[in-house]
Formats: sequence, structure tokens, C-alpha cells
Amino acid sequence: MTPISRPAPRAARSQPLKPLRGQLITPGDKSVSHRALILGALANGTTRISGLLESDDVLATAEAVSRLGASVVQTGPGNWTVTGRGGRFRSPDTPLDFGNSGTGVRLMMGAVAGAGASAHFIGDSSLSSRPMGRVTEPLMQMGADITANGGRLPVQLNASILNAIDYRPPVASAQVKSAILLAALGASGETIVREDHATRDHTETMLKLFGAGLTVEPEGGARIIRLGGPQGLTACDVDVPGDPSSAAFATIAALIIPGSDLTLSRVMTNPARTGLYEALGRMGADLSFTPAGQASGEHIADLRVRASQLSAIDLEADIAPSMIDEYPVLAVACAFAKGTSRLRGLAELRAKESDRLAATCAMLTANGATARIDGDDLVITGGVVPGGGEVITRGDHRMAMSALVLGMAARGGAAVDDITMIATSYPAFMDDMSALGARLEVGQ
Repeated sequence: MTPISRPAPRAARSQPLKPLRGQLITPGDKSVSHRALILGALANGTTRISGLLESDDVLATAEAVSRLGASVVQTGPGNWTVTGRGGRFRSPDTPLDFGNSGTGVRLMMGAVAGAGASAHFIGDSSLSSRPMGRVTEPLMQMGADITANGGRLPVQLNASILNAIDYRPPVASAQVKSAILLAALGASGETIVREDHATRDHTETMLKLFGAGLTVEPEGGARIIRLGGPQGLTACDVDVPGDPSSAAFATIAALIIPGSDLTLSRVMTNPARTGLYEALGRMGADLSFTPAGQASGEHIADLRVRASQLSAIDLEADIAPSMIDEYPVLAVACAFAKGTSRLRGLAELRAKESDRLAATCAMLTANGATARIDGDDLVITGGVVPGGGEVITRGDHRMAMSALVLGMAARGGAAVDDITMIATSYPAFMDDMSALGARLEVGQ
């Protein structure tokens, strides 16, 4: 496999034109794609993956597990095989570069720590500014030998012997939980992770798919996950479900552009990922889910979306873990809704690819919408959005896509300074939206 190239910035603009109509096959889920590659690389035997999201973030993980000794082969569009290492990685001679992928680097730190290897972890400037201590600290409690740069990348992890821990993450984070569980596969004893707020459970579901023994128990409104180690994994077939976070952009666009009527197929309906759709339902969105079976232990559905007059929402902070990536595009919906919305408890957005709380507010105000930050809350008064502004994306793929969605319904459209980073999570975004009827203009 070859290193990921980083193209020169390209500006783009979206303009209002006509209703969005048609059907879209939802891109493969990014979270499941990362985990399929990592667990396949740790397992005994050959894992066959269909529907893998071939985004820059996921390809960075594919490159990393290949460098750690797994055989990773693309056999067709979205189809990959991974022949695993039986739980023991090989230490690479050069750094593992994860580009912009926070999920990839944090999960792989746990996997490498538990697989007895040494590695040097690096990323781009955006990823290097994001906190890694929330993962390195519990791994060091397990015995991992880690040298970090003030809690940020680069991180050096040296092969060491791990022991189980009983850990309660101070911040609700599926990435932290997953890193600990992946490390626990190679640790001695029973590792326990106690979640005060349940986060997305793809790691638990996929560990069971690969034959791992673990239990998940309710504890009031929280959960306790137990995994005894060391233990091995067995290769299997993985069918990646559609990504509800990627589906969010077409969903919001269809809701705010009059006359739109879309169907998005194979959308994963895991309750830990559907907070956005629950919020939209409360706002009056015309959404209907038709069950479409399962994909690798996850329920999927076909989602029909029709343009709707939305009402403002006062959204509680407790819902954040189930929709943390969707707040920028939800804010776009709020800008077109009737009334004043308050999105509460968004401190975690400050630790994403950019300070997404500040960036989301700036995106709205640059296009004439009324928005302000109140502590950790975002307050938006909806109505007609004049548009016509340029959004500085700060290297953040979700900000770029959200701004383009806003421009599809704003009177004067909207511009973004760079769309190249959209490839980190949704490479086909521009083509998919154009096929549905969006008017998108890309600079040279």
C-alpha cells in the first residue's frame, strides 16, 4: 500500500436550485470500517470485508495494519481481505501516519499496546493538535510504555506487558473505551470499563462477531463492559452497514430544500448513533424508516426523507454521545427552523478536528444566520438564511459538508475555502449530492 497523498486546497460553492430527489446507497460506516480492519488484523485467519468505506481516514488504518504485518488486499470496490497476525503485531521501522484520523490513531494505540509491538504514531497538523491523553493515560495504567508530546501526537509506544484495569472514563468516548478493550485482548486479567453515559457500541458488537468473550451489563443508566484476557480472535466475514453520520448531510439538505423527496438505503439504526434522527423527529421532520435486515450485527433500514417545515428544539446535553459528529449539520437545520433552538452541552465539540463549536457558530453567522455561543451551548434563531458568505473549514470535513448543505437552501448560496478533506470520511459526497440535484461548483 502507498502513503496517503495530501492534495492542494480546493474551494467550492453551493447554490440553491431545485428539489433533491432520488435514491442514494449510504456510504459504508466509518466506525465499523476502522474496526473491521483492526480486528481482522488481530484475528487468526482471513477476514473478508464488503462495503468498506474507502475514505482517507479508513485507508490510513488499512496502511497501518499492513505496516504492522497483516496482509491487506483490496479485491474490488469496497471489498477487502485482511489476513491477521493472531494477536501479535510486528513493530514497523517507520512511523504510522494516521493523517486526520482520530478514530484510527486512538483505536490503534490500544490494539498495538495489546499486541506486543512498538510503534511511533503521527498525524497531520489538525490531528496533532487533538488530545491523546484520554487514551494514553488508561493504557499506561495497564502498563503500556508510552512517551507523548504533552498529551498530543507524536506518541511513542514501546512493547510492554499489560495487566487488566477497572476504569471509568472521565469523558464519554467510544474511542477511549475501544482502545482499552483492544488493549485488554492482550492483557492479563479481567478489564472492566464503566460508562456513565453509554457510547456507540460497535467495538463490543464486532468483538463478539470475531469470537471474543465479553459481557455488557446495565448499571442504572450506565453500562459495565468486562473482557478477560489474554484471548484471541477468529476471522469472519464483515458486511459494513451504511453510515448514519454520512446520511445526515443528504437528510438535512432534503428537509430544508422545498419539494425534496429522497430515499437513503442501508442506514445503520444503532440507537447509539441515531440521536440526530430523534432530534429531527422532535423538530417535525418527515422521516420514515423501513427495516432492511442486519449487517454484521447492526440493524439497517431504508430512510425516506421529505422536505419539512421544522420547529426549533431545546436539545438536552445527554443526547450528545449519540450524535456528537452531527451537531454542525443539525445547526444548519436549526438555522432554517421556526423559533430559537438551544443545543446544550457541546464542550466535546471543542476537541474535534477543529473547535467545532466555534466553527459552527462562525459558519452560520458568516451566512447571515443568527447564532451565538452561551457557555457550552449553541443558540440559533431560525428563519430565512441570506447566505452568500465564505466558510473557513479549518481542515474539518464535517464543517465543509455542513456549509455546502447550508448553501443549497440559503438565498445566496455559500462558499467553503477547501473541500479536499471531505475525502477523509465521505469521498463521494460531491458526486452523490450532485446526482440528487444539488448545484455544486468546484474551483480549480
